Amino acid sequence: MIPMDEVQKDHLKSYGVAFWVLKNGDEVDWLLNYRGGSFMSKYDKKLEDECRIRGVSYEVLPDAKVSEIITQINDPSVNMDLVKLEKAPKMAVYSPKEGIKPSDDAVLIVLRYAEIPFDIIYDTEILKGDLVKYDWVHLHHEDFTGQYSKGQNGGGFGSRGEDFAADKALQEATAHKFGFQKVSKMKLAVAQRIRDFVAGGGFLLAMCSGADSFDIALAAHNTDIVDEQYDGDPVDPRAQSKLDFNETLAFQNFHVVIDGSRGFSDIDVGRNRRLDPEHDFFTLFDFSAKWDVVPSMLTQDHERVIKGFNGLATAFNKDKLKPGVTIMGENKSANEARYIHGEFGKGQWTFYGGHDPERQQGGGFGGRGGGGGFGGRGLGGGGNNNTDRGTDLSLHPNSPGYRLILNNVLFPAARKKKQKT
Repeated sequence: MIPMDEVQKDHLKSYGVAFWVLKNGDEVDWLLNYRGGSFMSKYDKKLEDECRIRGVSYEVLPDAKVSEIITQINDPSVNMDLVKLEKAPKMAVYSPKEGIKPSDDAVLIVLRYAEIPFDIIYDTEILKGDLVKYDWVHLHHEDFTGQYSKGQNGGGFGSRGEDFAADKALQEATAHKFGFQKVSKMKLAVAQRIRDFVAGGGFLLAMCSGADSFDIALAAHNTDIVDEQYDGDPVDPRAQSKLDFNETLAFQNFHVVIDGSRGFSDIDVGRNRRLDPEHDFFTLFDFSAKWDVVPSMLTQDHERVIKGFNGLATAFNKDKLKPGVTIMGENKSANEARYIHGEFGKGQWTFYGGHDPERQQGGGFGGRGGGGGFGGRGLGGGGNNNTDRGTDLSLHPNSPGYRLILNNVLFPAARKKKQKT
C-alpha cells in the first residue's frame, strides 16, 4: 500500500509509481477517502524497489490486513470506495515545442517530476488528426481566441516584445500552412477538434486561460471578437449578441472583452479580485465516494482547503456556469469556482483555475513583482523558490494543489462501474 495521508513523504511521486504499475500491466486499487486516497497493488519486489528509488512511502501488508481494509471500505455506512485502475492512459500535453512560451506549465512540471510519460502536441498535430492516438489531453495557458493572450499590451505572454513577435510569427505560419487566413480561425478549428475528442470519449484537463479562452473561442465561432491589432481587421460590432453558448462545455451568458485590455471575458474574476492572502483559498467539496465516484476521485487529497494561486484565468464566476457543471472546489465568500467538472458526449472534462498551485498570491505574472503578463522574467511575484522554468517540486513534494492535477491523470485509468439506480 502507498499511503496518501500525512505520513507520505512524496505524494506527487506516488502517482508516478501508480502509473508505473499500470504501464507494467498490473492493476492498482484506488482507495477513495481511505487515508487520503491511498493506492494498493499486489506485492512485487520490483514495485517495492521502485518505491524506494523514488522516495515514496509504502507499507507491505499481510492478506488479513488487506481483507480488513476492504471490509471497512465496503461498509455502506462509511464514505469510502475502492476503484480499480486497469490501464495507463495515453497522455498528451498541448504546448508549443519550440519553447517560445515559458516552459512552466504546471502539468508539464508535475508529469516530469512524477515520471509519468506523455507526448507534446500542438496545433499541427491536432489539425493532422493525431488526437485519436490519445486518451487524455491537457491544455494550459493557451489563448484559443487568437489574441496571443493579449500579449501586445502586456496582458499575456509577450510583455517583452520579442516574445510576442515570435509567438505571432509561429501562429501565423501554422495558420497559413493549413489554409487559414487568420490565427483566430485556426485556433477555433483546433478547439473544435478538441471538443470533438471529448465528445468521442476523451478526457480533457484545462488550466488557466486554456479553460476560459477555449469556451470563448467556441462561442464566437460565428463572429469576430479579435481586435484589429491582432488580426488586421476590426471587431464585429455585434459580436456580443452573436455568441453561441450552445457550443461551449462549461460557461454561458458571459461578456467578452473586445478591446486590447488584459483578460478575455467576465468568466474569470481574477481582474477584480480583492482577496487578501488570508482569505484566498478554496475548499474541496466532500462527495459521496460510493455514489459520486468521479468527483470523489478528482478531489482525493490529504488537505481539503487549498491555498489560492493566480493566473491569466484565476477563478471562474459561478454565475457563468452552465447547468449540470459540478463545482468541486470553491470560495463561497467570493462566489468563485476554482475546480469544476462536467460530461460532454461520451467524454469528460475538468477545468482548474490558476496557473501554478505553488505560486501563491504576491504580484502576478510579471516576474518582477507585479502586473504584466507571462512574458516578464518567469512567473514572478511570490518567490517560493521558483526559477524561470517553473516551480521546483522537490521543494513541494506534498503539494495538495498539484495533487488535484494528478487525480485527473489517473482518472481515465478507472474501470467504469455500472450506474447505481
